[in-house]
Amino acid sequence: MAGKAIGEFSLKAITATYSPGPAGGVLNQVNWEGTATGFGAVFGTATFAGGGKGGTYNWSGEAFMDDGSVVTGGGPGVVESTGKHRWRTKGYMDISDGRRIATEGEIDLASRSWKGTVFEIG
Repeated sequence: MAGKAIGEFSLKAITATYSPGPAGGVLNQVNWEGTATGFGAVFGTATFAGGGKGGTYNWSGEAFMDDGSVVTGGGPGVVESTGKHRWRTKGYMDISDGRRIATEGEIDLASRSWKGTVFEIG
């Protein structure tokens, strides 16, 4: 991944909504909450498109920073199956304070978790 690792994130799935997607597929919108190093409390929605083997996602969310400020962010990513009900993710995010970050993580359906590493870009 581009850049130096600057922290970790740990999210829990809260709810999921399914709707018709392109080419007869399904869009899966999952709401997440948790924490990320340097970002404090994080809340967001990842919209997944594709199938059980992989596809794409788009993240939209906000973080309530430890210093009391709030930032928003979002961006695209890819997801691929790594085994039974586990998926690897790689994505990029533009943050409202001007930073751009990258993430690598893994979603585990059994624990309803999404955990990974945050990287600086630039």
